[in-house]
Amino acid sequence: MTDACPEAFVALADRLADAARAEVRPHYRKRHEVEDKADTSPVTAIDRASEAAMRRLIAAEMPAHGVVGEEYGRDRPDAEFVWVLDPIDGTKRFITGFPTFGTLIALLQDGVPLLGVIEMPALEERWIGARGRPSIRRSAAGDEEVSTQARGALDGASLSASSPHMFDGEDAAAFERLRRSVKLPLYGGDCYSYGLLAEGLLDLVVEANMDPYDYLAQVAVVEGAGGVMTDWQGRPLGLESDGRTIAAGDPALHAAALACLAGA
Repeated sequence: MTDACPEAFVALADRLADAARAEVRPHYRKRHEVEDKADTSPVTAIDRASEAAMRRLIAAEMPAHGVVGEEYGRDRPDAEFVWVLDPIDGTKRFITGFPTFGTLIALLQDGVPLLGVIEMPALEERWIGARGRPSIRRSAAGDEEVSTQARGALDGASLSASSPHMFDGEDAAAFERLRRSVKLPLYGGDCYSYGLLAEGLLDLVVEANMDPYDYLAQVAVVEGAGGVMTDWQGRPLGLESDGRTIAAGDPALHAAALACLAGA
């Protein structure tokens, strides 16, 4: 396994984010025809165009790599290197004009996250994380290294989840325990919350009912900023994880949140 992420992969991830932004940004705050998928989640032609543009780049530059995407499925998911793409994370926000939708790009090596990009087309911000280097935030002002904040205790922590409705059954009870234990619970950040956590502005992001393309890009960004991101049992995240994720700014807070979710 590669010790540090090769620069060629980071450069390609950057170009993928550029390609996605070029497809998505011109259509921000415009009216769109919206289709409902089998799971009732919305999709637009822009979602599909964005993923198709990224897939074309990967095929041209890294033809041996696999791809797993939200809109066009799995192509060689057992390859050593696999790109995991969410062309518009937060389509509901995109179609209703909110700016906190994003594009998520991950690269796995042997199933383990090697790099990740959180691209925010409407806000023109981007977080890039890669094994062996610090995570950065890119904006019009340039690149800036980011780092999480050590909080330690739950009673002083901020917590974000995309929606309170993403938790069902026992998961809902577990999340409610955690929500009542923190100082500041928030909802609705989607992938933007992970960038804010990497910058030390948020302390925890806890979610459930996620697909791999919803969470894998964030792993390298969070970890490269000094944070921790796992499933609810503290296990590493991969393509076959159960969709329940927890990101924390420091190991002590991560352990405290895991214990709270477990009812310990």
